[in-house]
Amino acid sequence: MDALIQELDLKLRQWQPDIAQQVRQYIKEIIELADEGGLDLVRSRIVEQEVLDLIDESKKINS
Repeated sequence: MDALIQELDLKLRQWQPDIAQQVRQYIKEIIELADEGGLDLVRSRIVEQEVLDLIDESKKINS
């Protein structure tokens, strides 16, 4: 079994039930995005948000 799957299986048993359920839901959504080829779009949005955050932080420093 893949090491990542083994670690995830262990963590899902250790975490509180509500946390484990959230992780399951996130993983399900990631799998669906991967099947639809949507991960590149998600990655682009994350990078875009990081840039916007940096701009906001820069504005705060320069104010």
